[in-house]
Amino acid sequence: MVGIKDVATMAGVSIGTVSNVVNRPHVVSVATRTRVQSVIEELGYVRDESARQLRAGHSRTLALLVLDLGNPFFVDIARGAEQAAHDEGLNMITCNSGQRTDREASYLSMLAEHRVRGVLLSPVDTAGGSLSAFRRSGIPFVFVDRTVPTSEACSVSVDDVVGGTLAANHLLETGHQAIAFVNGPALLAQCRDREQGVRAALAAAPAPGRRLSVLEVSGLDVASGRDAGARILGISPRPTAVFCANDLLALGVLQAMVAAGVRVPGEMAIVGYDDIEFAAAAAVPLTSVRQPAAKLGQTAAELLIAETAGHDEPHVHENVVYRPELVVRDSTRVHHR
Repeated sequence: MVGIKDVATMAGVSIGTVSNVVNRPHVVSVATRTRVQSVIEELGYVRDESARQLRAGHSRTLALLVLDLGNPFFVDIARGAEQAAHDEGLNMITCNSGQRTDREASYLSMLAEHRVRGVLLSPVDTAGGSLSAFRRSGIPFVFVDRTVPTSEACSVSVDDVVGGTLAANHLLETGHQAIAFVNGPALLAQCRDREQGVRAALAAAPAPGRRLSVLEVSGLDVASGRDAGARILGISPRPTAVFCANDLLALGVLQAMVAAGVRVPGEMAIVGYDDIEFAAAAAVPLTSVRQPAAKLGQTAAELLIAETAGHDEPHVHENVVYRPELVVRDSTRVHHR
């Protein structure tokens, strides 16, 4: 592996001059800088960033650990966070827990070992042991897509109770009395909050014959949605509307309905959550509860960057909560009376 000493020897300059060319080129004469850069290119020299950060005593790398990179919602969060980091001259690495606590623990341990500058975290469970262990590392972290009731860390989230209420109220207002809610694992606070919102909407507008069927699935993907759709088709009497905890589940339910010859929205209305790009592009464009995913990532990264900036004044944790909005499309446009 080519080192800085090799470059200095071949260019006929000191190691300090090579360091200046790499880190502070403006302090080196044009002629010397050109000669050293030519040698760097010829030898293929790459700066050892880990060693540089070790000498400096701090890292220029942030990390983002999310629940599921198979979900475009989290990809949009990553995009927003990465842009904020890039604007500050920082690097961003992204990790995927896959909604598994063991994988989450492994990534957090690795990030602590590498002493990253800070972590943006969408945890499987805020009360889990993996997070407790990571707290002891002293590395700052910010919760993304998760509300923190305490002042232990900053958080950026969307009010999922409001989101669930928006979806349920829309179905009630369009005349549906029998509603199915397809929810993800109860371990996830987002899923619990969305169900709470659904139940609150129904409790606020009681009516004879109104009923709610809750189906919990283990995954938050299209395949789980198809399975839930098959289960809904077996309910008697069958619901006329389905609200899903995310858009991938809703797309799976839509596939199941189309395969069974059930007309959407004629016989079954469907509402998703997140408003990912595929929601509007579906064969039947999906009504969905929109979350500002990129904004979540950007805001969380900005809070983490501010916390790790090393200012003399103490950092005050912030809990930022955005309000979701309902985007109505074809999947709920036909009214049932």
